[in-house]
Amino acid sequence: MTNDTPLFKYHHRKSLESSDVKYLSHLSTAPSSPVWAEEGSTDRLPSVPLEAAVNDTPPEFKAAVRDEGITAELRELYNMFQKCLEMREKYQQRSLQREQDNPKNRDDWEIYPPPPPPSWPTPPPEILTKVKEREKALEADPISAVGSDFDMNHVKIPSDHPYVFDVGTDGFYQVYKSDTDKENHQAAYDIITCKEFYDDLDFILNTISNGPVKSFAFRRLRYLDSKWQMYTLLNEFQELTDSKRVPHRDFYNVRKVDTHVHHSSCMNQKHLLRFIKAKMKKSPDDVVIYRDNEHLTLQGVFDSLGLTTYDLSIDTLDMHAHKDSFHRFDKFNLKYNPVGESRLREVFLKTDNYIQGRYLAEITKEVISDLESSKYQMCEYRISIYGRSVHEWDKLAKWIVNNKLFSANVRWLVQVPRLYNVYKSTELVDSFGDMLKNIFEPLFEVTKDPSSHPELFVFLQRVVGFDSVDDESRVERMHLSEYPVPNEWKSSQNPPYNYYLYYLYANLASLNHWRQERGFNTFVFRPHCGEAGDTDHLAAAFLTAHGISHGILLRKVPALQYLYYLSQIGIAMSPLSNNALFLSYERNPLPQFFQRGLNVSLSTDDPLQFHFTREPLIEEYSVAAQIWKFSAADMCELARNSVLQCGWESKVKRHWIGKTYHLPGVQGNDMSKTN
Repeated sequence: MTNDTPLFKYHHRKSLESSDVKYLSHLSTAPSSPVWAEEGSTDRLPSVPLEAAVNDTPPEFKAAVRDEGITAELRELYNMFQKCLEMREKYQQRSLQREQDNPKNRDDWEIYPPPPPPSWPTPPPEILTKVKEREKALEADPISAVGSDFDMNHVKIPSDHPYVFDVGTDGFYQVYKSDTDKENHQAAYDIITCKEFYDDLDFILNTISNGPVKSFAFRRLRYLDSKWQMYTLLNEFQELTDSKRVPHRDFYNVRKVDTHVHHSSCMNQKHLLRFIKAKMKKSPDDVVIYRDNEHLTLQGVFDSLGLTTYDLSIDTLDMHAHKDSFHRFDKFNLKYNPVGESRLREVFLKTDNYIQGRYLAEITKEVISDLESSKYQMCEYRISIYGRSVHEWDKLAKWIVNNKLFSANVRWLVQVPRLYNVYKSTELVDSFGDMLKNIFEPLFEVTKDPSSHPELFVFLQRVVGFDSVDDESRVERMHLSEYPVPNEWKSSQNPPYNYYLYYLYANLASLNHWRQERGFNTFVFRPHCGEAGDTDHLAAAFLTAHGISHGILLRKVPALQYLYYLSQIGIAMSPLSNNALFLSYERNPLPQFFQRGLNVSLSTDDPLQFHFTREPLIEEYSVAAQIWKFSAADMCELARNSVLQCGWESKVKRHWIGKTYHLPGVQGNDMSKTN
C-alpha cells in the first residue's frame, strides 16, 4: 500500500489525533460523528460527506490539509524546544562552562600535588617507591599525612598580563586589551547583557507555560517512565548477571563524589563532639577568642557558658535538624551553633577567627583522612565568600595553603550567600555593586597578576566552581522594569534570585574568558536551585548554570523537567536534607527523575545536621536503596552520574569511569570501571 492512498492517510491522521488528543484536538474542523439531517432519520449518508459537500472540498484534500495542520503544529512545538536548547548552549558556550572549554581538561595539564597513580598495571619503580613511602606515612599518622606532599615553593607563579579590567556600563566586570579600549568601552569579550538575559528568560517561561508544550512534555516523560519499567521487566536478571561478571567492581569499589556538601558541616555530630572533648582535655588553656574586651581560653569559654565536658552529649550539642526545622529555614540556620551558642561556632567552625581557623583545619584534616582511607569517596566542599570585605579571599586562601588542605579526594566550590540586605542594614556595603566588587575584584587581580595574591592563585587551582545559597522561599517583590545596575542598587531590599544569578553568571563569564586565555582553569556555576520558592528560578538556572543542587520543584514543571532531561543538566539531590526541611522522603522525585533519565546524583548537603554515621555519603546511598529498591546497577549508575557532574580534571575522570566517558549512551559506559 502506497503512502498517497486515502486509507493510509486516514489511519495516519487518526493515529496522530488519538495519541496527541490533549493538544491537537482543536485542529479538527469536522464533527467526529456523522451529521444527520433529522434526528432518527434512516436515510443513507451521501457518498461525499456533508461537510465536503457544503465546502465543495474533496475528502482526500481535506485529510491532507489536516495532516499539514498537525505537521505545522508539531513543527512549531519542536522549534520551541529546539530554541530553548540552543539558548542554553549559547549561555554555556559564551561563559566557557563546557568541559571542553576548560584548560585543566587538556592532556598536558599538570595537577599539583599529583593524584595517586593507578594500582594496576603496576607503576614504574620510582613511582612505586613514592607510593609506598606515602602509604607508610599514612599508617604512621594519617591526619598529619594529609597535604604533606604540598610545598608552596614548588608552585610556578606566572607573570603579569597586559590586559586591564573594570566594571562596565552593564554593571559587571569587563576585560579590556588596553587602557584605550577601556576608555572607549571596547571589551575584549562578548558577554550576554542583562536585557538579553531577561528576554531569553521570558521566552523560556512562556514556552514552559504553553499548553501544547506542557502536554507534549508530560506525555514524553510518561513514555520514559514506561520505557524504564519495560527495560526492568525484560533485563533485570541479565543486568545482575552481567554485573557479577565484572572483576574487582561493586558498589563499594566505584568512585562516588559528594557533589554538594557544605564544608562547615562536613563532619557528623559524634565526630565534632569527640573533637571538642579532645580539645578540652588536651588544650584547655589555648586562648581562642577575644570578646567583651577580654581574651578567653577554651576553658574560659566553657565556664562562661556554664558547661563542662561531662555535660556535653549529642543532645546538648543540638545540631541535628529535627521536626521543628520543617519549612523553617530560620530555625535550621540556628542549628549551625553548637549548644545554641554562636561563640562555640566561632571557635570551632570558622576559618577567620582569633586562632586563624586552626581547630576547623584540624577537624577538616580528620575528615579528609577518612576520605583518603576509603579511596573511592570524594567530596566537593562548599566554602563561603560573603562579599563583606575585599580581603576575604586572601584570608581564605592563606587558611587553605598554610594548613595544607590539599587532597586528591577533595575539590572546592565557593558559595556566595544571598545576604546583601543583611550587609546593607549593618552598613558593611553601600550598594549591591560593592558586594560584587568584594567577591570578584580579587579574582580579576590574581588573573592579571598571580604574584599579587600567590596563595589565592594556588587555591583557585583546586576551586571548580561557584554556588549561590540561601532560603529560596523568601518573597521577591521587585518587577523586571525596576531593576537598576548593581552600583545603583542601594535599596535595603535583597535583589531577586534571578538578578543574583545573572550578575554572578556575567562576572564568571568575563573571568573565565580571561583565565582561559591565560591557560588557567575556568569555573562553572552550580547554584542551589529548585529547593523551594518560585519555579522561575529553575528557568534562570537552565540558562546560566552548569548544574544545580536540589531541583525538587522540577516535579511541578513537566516542560522544564523535559528540557533538563534533554540537556542532561547535572542535579545533585539530597533526599535526607529535603526530608528534614521541605519535602518528606517518600514524596521526593529523585527515583522518578532517575528512571526518566535525568542526570541526577546523590549528595549529603549537611552531614552535621542530617546524618549519623562517619560515612554520610554511603548512608545517603543506603537509605535510598532501601526505600526505593535500587538495584546494584542503579547505585553504580548514580555514582557514575556524580563523577560526570563533578569538577575533577578530565584525566582523572578517564581513570575513574573510562576513557570514553564523554560519549553519550552505551558508548560512554566502561563496565570495567563503572560496573
